[in-house]
Amino acid sequence: MKLPALRLGVVNVLSAISIFVAGVLFAYLIRAVMRRSLAPRIPPGTYKPLENIVVYSIIGTSVVLALYPLGLNLSSLVVAGGLASLAVGLAAQNSLGNLISGIFLLVEQPLRVGDPVTIGDVSGVVTNISLLSTTIRTWDGTLVRIPNNTVFGSQIVNYQRTRARRVEFVVGIHYSSSISDAIDALMRLMESHPYCLVNPKPEVFVEEYADSSVNLRVRCWTPPQAWFQTKVELLTKLKDTLESAGIEIPYPQLDLHIRSAEAPLRVSIEEGGQPA
Repeated sequence: MKLPALRLGVVNVLSAISIFVAGVLFAYLIRAVMRRSLAPRIPPGTYKPLENIVVYSIIGTSVVLALYPLGLNLSSLVVAGGLASLAVGLAAQNSLGNLISGIFLLVEQPLRVGDPVTIGDVSGVVTNISLLSTTIRTWDGTLVRIPNNTVFGSQIVNYQRTRARRVEFVVGIHYSSSISDAIDALMRLMESHPYCLVNPKPEVFVEEYADSSVNLRVRCWTPPQAWFQTKVELLTKLKDTLESAGIEIPYPQLDLHIRSAEAPLRVSIEEGGQPA
């Protein structure tokens, strides 16, 4: 392939140098802005590759633009390498999508390292966010790597990005027990717990009159990082608290009432649908 003749006039050379210098200065300006706004919010291992991609992309673009005043039009080279570029582009399509999604995740920050989250059907704590994937350690300790394209397109539930999280459960009491005494005992239990917030205040109310029990719904708010510990401790102390207040926790039962003890009970055994 024959390249066009170079135009090495003073004006052309100065124009090329000016374009290249302007591109480099613009790249360093963008780098300064990124270091001021993004670097404090992104882990160093993730931020550095992102900075290099942005800076080198701007410098590379300035180099290409600086060749035009010198008479070098790279469009012929682009056409010649079109098939190779297409093959590489198809192979890198998923990686490019993950890269773009990773940049959006780093800018928007719907989740951070250390946040307890649910992404799709995966729940756990975020351990790493890179440009191509996000790693989550599930509650049972398994590491799960999720492509950023999947993360960005999924519903993200972040349990850390809230000032308080609600602990909630249902407890059944016997019909013969006092509802008001049970409510008072449960309120004292939550009010004495160090992680149950005063505002919003705890709640206990009748949820349902079930077959074997009166079901009470118990609610309180806690700091997100203490949610699991608070729920475990409240449920552990629940039985002793109710028993100390004279409240019985029933088990499923069926009462059978016989109208007259003198009436004979007729019992028959059938085989094949016929009385034996």
